[in-house]
Amino acid sequence: MGIAIRRIAVGQLEVNCYIVSDDAEAMVIDPGDEPDRILDYITEKGLKLVKILCTHTHFDHIGALPDLKEAFLNASVQMHKDEVVIYKMAKDMAAVWGFQIDPMPEPDVLLSEGSEVVVGGITFKVLHTPGHTPGGICLYGAGNLISGDTLFAGSVGRTDLPGGNMPALKTSFKRLMTLPSDTKVLPGHGPTSTIADELSNNFFNYEI
Repeated sequence: MGIAIRRIAVGQLEVNCYIVSDDAEAMVIDPGDEPDRILDYITEKGLKLVKILCTHTHFDHIGALPDLKEAFLNASVQMHKDEVVIYKMAKDMAAVWGFQIDPMPEPDVLLSEGSEVVVGGITFKVLHTPGHTPGGICLYGAGNLISGDTLFAGSVGRTDLPGGNMPALKTSFKRLMTLPSDTKVLPGHGPTSTIADELSNNFFNYEI
């Protein structure tokens, strides 16, 4: 079947949900909303969902997680160990913003810096990139950086929400800018980019 990365922009906040697949195994990253669209793709391609990854756990990135877990009970819910506190706040944070999400399942795997996430023949390395949230991560592998809300095309994630930390975000940004320049950046919102483009065009270079 071969390696595929499908992006589906979901929900009112247009979160980029990524479905990474290889050898009929699939991993969903940041299932923010619209579970039917995500599940339709998985079914259409004949995939088996084995992992549900959270780059971070703000409500707009996890709203569809309970439905996916219900549909694939053996799929492991994975996030960084420092993100659990934000995960447990997600339902209340959603209510503050006028959204409602279902209760979340307990995480199955708590990741840390350097953990490896494997789906089919693809291996992603976990980069702990705090700043937007304490346990924010990026997934780096196969020439791609799935960057969540740490890094956007031309911008970075906000730090004015619970757990945000500007000095930590600056450190994380500097680290990402040392990756190979041809690395493709797949962010949590907005268009794709490359590290080369971000070195040239991201305003945050002038903030650090």
